[in-house]
Amino acid sequence: MDKKEKLETYFAKDKPFMDQLRRLREIISATELEEDFKWNAPIYTINGKNVVGLGVFKHHYGVWFFNGALLKDAAGALHNAQEGKTRALRQLRYDKEHDIDEKLLGAYLAEAITNQKMGREIKPVKPIKKVTQLPGELSRAMDAQEDLKQAFNNLTPGRQKEYAEHIAGAKQEATRQRRLEKAIPLILAGQGLHDKYKNC
Repeated sequence: MDKKEKLETYFAKDKPFMDQLRRLREIISATELEEDFKWNAPIYTINGKNVVGLGVFKHHYGVWFFNGALLKDAAGALHNAQEGKTRALRQLRYDKEHDIDEKLLGAYLAEAITNQKMGREIKPVKPIKKVTQLPGELSRAMDAQEDLKQAFNNLTPGRQKEYAEHIAGAKQEATRQRRLEKAIPLILAGQGLHDKYKNC
């Protein structure tokens, strides 16, 4: 099924608020936005960039603005789906047919289109990589053996974490030292602590 067929099938569904969604489609289609179908929903783009999308839920329907946080929203009509989590997305939410204020929606659409043309976007925040805290025994051994340090740094972050937690997890210094001595040959061989148990 191509994109056009998917869109027509979506808008032909007999679900709550579909008449209202079809009206929103007409309003958005009167702009320069291009209609697309992504994530099982109608999405409207400009220059290949997502600007708005339509969504229908059990008790409401609405228009998602992908960079809605950049909109002025003087009317205070935009909703953040997950306060404190969602950075960019905002929704203009409706629950009754007469709630569609075409003038207000048109103003939001015009601003969203202008923002996208100007390249104004909220970029996703890349998660900060956690640095593995090395136990003193492992750190000192790596300082004394350059080949051990290099081999450890060549391990995946997950394997590095396994070794660090395994050695640091022992309460007594003697136990930590024994664990380190058993780990060194594995590290030098480029193996993870639990590799022998994987893919068995």
